[in-house]
Amino acid sequence: MGAITLLHNILLFFFILLSALCQSSSATGIGANQTISLFVNASEASAKKIPETLFGIFFEEINHAGAGGLWAELVSNRGFEAGGPNTPSNIEPWSVIGDESSLIVSTDRSSCFDRNKIALRMEVLCGHEGTMCPASGVGIYNPGFWGMNIEQGKTYKLVLYARSLGPINVSVSLTSSTGLQLAATNIVASDVSNWTKLEAVLQAKGTDANSRLQLTTTRKGVIWFDQVSLIPTDTYKGHGFRNDLFEMVKNMKPAFIRFPGGCFVEGEWLRNAFRWKETIGPWEERPGHFGDVWHYWTDDGLGHFEFLQLAEDLGALPIWVFNNGVSHNDEVDTSSISPFLQEILDGIEFARGDPDSKWGSVRAAMGHPEPFDLRYVAVGNEDCGKKNYLGNYLKFYSAIKNAYPDIKIISNCDGSSRPLDHPADLYDYHIYSSANNVFASATKFDKASRNGPKAFVSEYAVTGNDAGKGSLLAAVAEAGFLIGLEKNCDAVEMASYAPLFVNTHDRTESNGATLLSSTLQTNPSSSLIASAITWKDTEDNKHLRIKVVNFGSNIVLLQISIVGLEVNSLQSFGSTKTELTSSNVMDENSFQVPNKVVPVKTQLDDVGEEMDTLLSPHSVTSLDFVINSENIRIFGSDAVDKSSY
Repeated sequence: MGAITLLHNILLFFFILLSALCQSSSATGIGANQTISLFVNASEASAKKIPETLFGIFFEEINHAGAGGLWAELVSNRGFEAGGPNTPSNIEPWSVIGDESSLIVSTDRSSCFDRNKIALRMEVLCGHEGTMCPASGVGIYNPGFWGMNIEQGKTYKLVLYARSLGPINVSVSLTSSTGLQLAATNIVASDVSNWTKLEAVLQAKGTDANSRLQLTTTRKGVIWFDQVSLIPTDTYKGHGFRNDLFEMVKNMKPAFIRFPGGCFVEGEWLRNAFRWKETIGPWEERPGHFGDVWHYWTDDGLGHFEFLQLAEDLGALPIWVFNNGVSHNDEVDTSSISPFLQEILDGIEFARGDPDSKWGSVRAAMGHPEPFDLRYVAVGNEDCGKKNYLGNYLKFYSAIKNAYPDIKIISNCDGSSRPLDHPADLYDYHIYSSANNVFASATKFDKASRNGPKAFVSEYAVTGNDAGKGSLLAAVAEAGFLIGLEKNCDAVEMASYAPLFVNTHDRTESNGATLLSSTLQTNPSSSLIASAITWKDTEDNKHLRIKVVNFGSNIVLLQISIVGLEVNSLQSFGSTKTELTSSNVMDENSFQVPNKVVPVKTQLDDVGEEMDTLLSPHSVTSLDFVINSENIRIFGSDAVDKSSY
């Protein structure tokens, strides 16, 4: 973005006048239920610069967003640790191929990895005289996360650790839901009396989204397996992120990424909270943990380092949310918080320290000698009001500011209605509600203080019956809420939807966008909200964008008047109207019909300082214009007809 020059203070006054009229018709002759007048001043008087950090993303390990999602590991429970530290233990979702007469599968604590001692022991009973194994062999299989998506032509890297008292000959295959072998190889080793790392690459000759990984043999004996991994070879830059999902996120152009939670950070109990030191180093050595809030095991292949790497790969600022000694059900007293405090200081050093520092050297050993650009940390998640939160928070605030005075610290406590009683750079605000309530909350920050900490709206979403699996109604309400945040960008510094992979705003890559000052003169129950910005693209073209959300059920005729420009300043070429709507407010996209509700872009032919456009019911509309820069006027200059205000 650094190459994009600023559009310096262009738009300064944006005034909306809504007046409900009787039935009227547009220039196209299509009937509208209301006529709305929109006045835009493109001069330089009192515009607000939009923070470059305003729109980002929030990544939480919830709904298998990481494990089985963005993180490309295909094997679920790859280290056999999900069943707990005691043996015998449950190895789900691993299953057995063969019956009790042919093999016995169990777990023990014989692994070579100190922090994850569980290994799988497979004793093959068949394979000697009189009890031949089936031709296809006996063994174990893993279905991944509800089936492995194997694609023809792609290659997959297998890594596993094995031990046996004799030679081994293990058939490794990727098998479709119908039993078709999509890829196969043999792992043969004569001496694996000690734990041995074995690798293979499989190339798929077919496609099936419900495949599984099989490890089989026809040879009698005992084989121990541990840390079985299968990952596509085409992950983004080899960093372990699924290419398709990564590109979707990257195309959103997020300014920041908040990670790793959310309630995932807290845990129902502290023993199950996300602890960053347990998630770094070689993946085989990470113990993994049970996320008791969202009720599933993660092997923590997507750990502290990977989140920082993800932020860097996205070109986004990392925002690290850490546990401050508070979970849903237990807390550490402030007098005993020192170990947690040191853990967080170490975590910051891991991200930012020199490669010869204690924790910076660990990062460097993982392949990243340069520091990560960590500028923001959040002390806990939704913990304000809990017994020890404030006391613990103040300890963290003081220690971090003393060691890293430039880091911005985010408090869990809401400062939108009254001043905080403790120091903070930003405060966290979350909203989950019905579509009506989320849309109405567009004015939430209208009266918020412009002095002191800014708001970080780190979680917002329409929930309940209105949401469906991503309904148009929810999208329109959330878009209206976002416009409200944008209009209050001098009080709101950041915003992100929850959870990830559902996004309702379009963030064009730009630098130094400028927001028009706006006033909405209509009744409080109005179903319309609008904003306008200017920005410059990578080719130095100047743009004006007007965004309007119609949350109502009526068609609206929008009559636009733009002042502050010379005649013919808006170019017809390249000017467009993009509308998101559908015939039913509960319409939503699905894997079966992925494009049921999509933005529709059309060219604007009749472009000028005075123009009309129709707004569909329950719609999000973006009007984009190219501006001739030499025609922009200063507010109050002779070229501006002041009678038009």
